[in-house]
Amino acid sequence: MAETQREPVPRVDTGELDVAHAFLKFQRHCVLKKAEGLTEDQLRRPMVDSGTSILGLIQHLTEAERFWFFHHVGGDDWSEEDELDMTVPSELSVDEVVEGYRAAIADSDRAIEAAGDPEAPVAIPLPDGVRHSLRWVLAHMTTETARHAGHADIIREQLDGATGR
Repeated sequence: MAETQREPVPRVDTGELDVAHAFLKFQRHCVLKKAEGLTEDQLRRPMVDSGTSILGLIQHLTEAERFWFFHHVGGDDWSEEDELDMTVPSELSVDEVVEGYRAAIADSDRAIEAAGDPEAPVAIPLPDGVRHSLRWVLAHMTTETARHAGHADIIREQLDGATGR
């Protein structure tokens, strides 16, 4: 089957932070691309037994962006009430979920740029007291986003046959 959504990976090679940030941005783009052109029903439709949908993945990644970059890197408040799962409440529109992700990405990018150095320690340590670096958070979030981009790719293929990163 031909890959209908394939794009090249980033070619940035100007420094550690630039490369890490470029690959995270690429994975975010891949997730959002999986939502393009689908109906609300398709975006909300769980295609696996766990109940995961493309919109649920976007909602989950919004939370992850806010938790890691807004809270841990930026030092802003976080509450367990802020946590969302893969089930998108019916009162939230598709546009609200997608725009929430875009806003979280913009906030995350500002936190990354403000930290400016991959070795910069996060503002808020993990519950075990470990204070990771921005480098670690970037690697973690790129892995998390890529994992869920792969899930979205499979769900999208199940929905309409579109494939590719």
